[in-house]
Amino acid sequence: MDTMRSLRFISAEALVSHPQVARQSLDSVAHNLYPLLFKASYLLEQAEVTRAVLGRWPLEEFRLGALLGPSADHPQDLRDRTCRACLEALVRGLADHVLQDRSRRRLRVADLTGIRDVQVQRCPCGRALGRWGRTQLLARTCCELQAEPLAAGRPVEVLADLFVTEGNFEAVVQALRPACPTPLRVHCPSFRADSLSPSQLLHVLRLAGPGALRKLEVVHNVRLHAGHVQQLLAQVGFPRLASLTLPTKAFDAPPTYASTPDGEDPLLASISRELSKMAQLTELSVAFSTLTGKIPTLLGPLQTPLRVLDLANCALNHTDMAFLADCAHAAHLEVLDLSGHNLVSLYPSTFFRLLSQASRTLRILTLEECGIVDSHVGMLILGLSPCHRLRQLKFLGNPLSARALRRLFTALCELPELRCIEFPVPKDCYPEGAAYPQDELAMSKFDQQKYDEIAEELRAVLLRADREDIQVSTPLFGSFDPDIQETSNELGAFLLQAFKTALENFSRALKQIE
Repeated sequence: MDTMRSLRFISAEALVSHPQVARQSLDSVAHNLYPLLFKASYLLEQAEVTRAVLGRWPLEEFRLGALLGPSADHPQDLRDRTCRACLEALVRGLADHVLQDRSRRRLRVADLTGIRDVQVQRCPCGRALGRWGRTQLLARTCCELQAEPLAAGRPVEVLADLFVTEGNFEAVVQALRPACPTPLRVHCPSFRADSLSPSQLLHVLRLAGPGALRKLEVVHNVRLHAGHVQQLLAQVGFPRLASLTLPTKAFDAPPTYASTPDGEDPLLASISRELSKMAQLTELSVAFSTLTGKIPTLLGPLQTPLRVLDLANCALNHTDMAFLADCAHAAHLEVLDLSGHNLVSLYPSTFFRLLSQASRTLRILTLEECGIVDSHVGMLILGLSPCHRLRQLKFLGNPLSARALRRLFTALCELPELRCIEFPVPKDCYPEGAAYPQDELAMSKFDQQKYDEIAEELRAVLLRADREDIQVSTPLFGSFDPDIQETSNELGAFLLQAFKTALENFSRALKQIE
């Protein structure tokens, strides 16, 4: 790596290695070298220098993702280093910058997006600051600056991916709705919400600049029903939204809602009309909502073809599958999740027609707990064989034998771009004659030695086909989710409170009956 760095970057590293000298020298450094000094200070975790560089930033734009990405001076990609020390120093430096005399302020846009949260931090301290923590840090800094006398001049426009929960809701609302002019004005291209009430969600989204929002994730413990979704889309409006994720049961009818006698669902039709107004929508995730027979109504009016579609555990029927197989979206799908449906046994012709339509574009396919058994493997191989762009195949929770998996792996070796396979624990690893387990706890109780032997055999299949480039695994408890990891304590407290409230309601109902 050393031989690939430019002399300019090596010089920048040498300077930031001496923080006191670096801070004293900043005024004499050429403006076009500041990006190098920033990346060098971030790489070496010299937080004092990072703060000073931001405080005196001489350019009109600061774009974090671009500055940490590969460059001619330093090819290493640092965008997966969400180093707590460096990011805290960055935001403090940004605050220093806007508090200084107007004549020294050049910065107009600070784009803090473009970094990735990963499981293992490669920075020296090893301490990450996740998306929720970054949101909290920025919101608190904005609130503190609101208490400072504002120097004349335009505010700095800050772009940030926000993650809002009950725990940081008040600070975020204050940051987005300052009572007086403020030196930092937050804009939000991406917004994730968890553990909020529907009214809190509506309130904070109205403040977050929904007209510019590109990605909206409403997940887990935001208890929405179809009435809330319709209200959210109709009253707030997201004209530039490209990606939408809704939580479990988001399409369930409100408690007092009754469908029309002819079986039509005006509420779903209204939601669909609002979605059709989003001319840039290409990603839709509505997993764990009951949508039996409703997919044509929901997806039919959309103006643009979807590239990403998650319909896991949506209780789809033949009408839904027939629509998916023949709709305009099929030929554009890159990511598809149909987990939780017995596709091969119940809808073989429509499912394989859908795969055929999507074969030129499909990159990631997830078929977890789809009731795929040994007798289906031949059909599955035929269905997957045209999918030459497929990079990831995930099919955990399907009761397949080691023999069937070896046959499937042999066929998968023919897919040239395949790089990742998530396969189920073979049924050989559970007691003979026992039903294949469906819950995570029971699924985790298997013969580890037998599993290791079979996994080694499957890797040998790949090795013989010269496909060491394919990674294989069985992540029984799901893939790493940095957002859940970061907010697990708050999520647990929220669930306990919800359980307590449910018990109190149940107890009250019993007393009324008595």
